[in-house]
Amino acid sequence: MKYAIVEISGRQFWIETGKYYDFNRIATELDKQIILTRVLLVNEDDNLLIGKPYVQNIKVIGKILDHFRGKKTIVYKMRPKKKTRKKQGHRQELTRVLIEDIIIK
Repeated sequence: MKYAIVEISGRQFWIETGKYYDFNRIATELDKQIILTRVLLVNEDDNLLIGKPYVQNIKVIGKILDHFRGKKTIVYKMRPKKKTRKKQGHRQELTRVLIEDIIIK
């Protein structure tokens, strides 16, 4: 099984080829390829490569599938005994990326 751990959007993701993942909004057009180079770890058939901090000569190729907004989260702030209440909603802008290939040079 071939997988990699990459850093994107300030977070780390365990990714595999052929699956799609939701990242924070990436400002690119739909159906465009992106190349992820911040690879922290790669495992290919029990051959483990660990970076310090990143693994060199590794590329992860993905394709932008969709831009959308995530599920609404409710933020509710209340100060006790003051009759102060504030209800606010937030929807995160997300990008769905299909991982096409992990290339090891």
